[in-house]
Amino acid sequence: MKVAYVTWDGPDDEREPVLAAWLGADIEGAPVRWDDPAADWSSFDAAVVRSTWDYTHRRDEFTAWARRAGAATRLLNPATVLTWNTDKTYLRDLGVPIVPTHWTAVDIPVWDEYVVKPAISAGARDTIRTRDRQQAEAFAVELESQGRTIMVQPYLPTVEHEGELSLLYFNGQFSHAVRRNPMLPPQGVSASATELTRYSLRDPDDDQFELAEQVLGQVAEELLYARVDLVRMPDGEPVLIELELTEPYLYLEAELDAPDMFAKALADMLATG
Repeated sequence: MKVAYVTWDGPDDEREPVLAAWLGADIEGAPVRWDDPAADWSSFDAAVVRSTWDYTHRRDEFTAWARRAGAATRLLNPATVLTWNTDKTYLRDLGVPIVPTHWTAVDIPVWDEYVVKPAISAGARDTIRTRDRQQAEAFAVELESQGRTIMVQPYLPTVEHEGELSLLYFNGQFSHAVRRNPMLPPQGVSASATELTRYSLRDPDDDQFELAEQVLGQVAEELLYARVDLVRMPDGEPVLIELELTEPYLYLEAELDAPDMFAKALADMLATG
């Protein structure tokens, strides 16, 4: 089997481990930039979207590419999933507990601390964390003036001591979970990239597993990979931050068997057509 590893023109430290694991599963992987005009997607048995991390300011171009690629070969995850998942308004449709979210710059609730971001973003881009309600409102108004849907959320203090939990699934099967450091340092505090990306392997609690399974149960399409990001509310309830189905970092280094599990999941999906 020949499979495209869909990537970007930038760093990706999971590319080589994944391609090596694929080769061990008799899958010939080739890195291909998603926006490469010379790419012939029909020459591949499948295309797996991975590090397309430059799509956020070109989302329309990206989703149009996904439709074209999906018409030429088997795209994983499917174009319909990518289109839905690249706009965080999907959170309103899942019917599961999520971080409280206000979707307009008008009548922002009174919270101790705010996170304001656009609904189409990744990696904390165009995102602020502030205790200043007026600053939160002004930033939300600025984003809306650019024609962007905004999200205003309370910053949850539980993130500081418990972190965010990411549960990784391959072809519907749980692989591993990691506790991630908060990505947004307090206003006025600088943090190194190392501090912001630090993580550790973690066993989810039963209620976190239950919520992750509930979230994934809302998606009808077959998924090669999924990352369910959770946090706890102050009362202890787990809630969804994001369901990452487009280009999530998979934290493969955290679990020794994860690259092979990912390769096996892909091989199984290809074998079943």
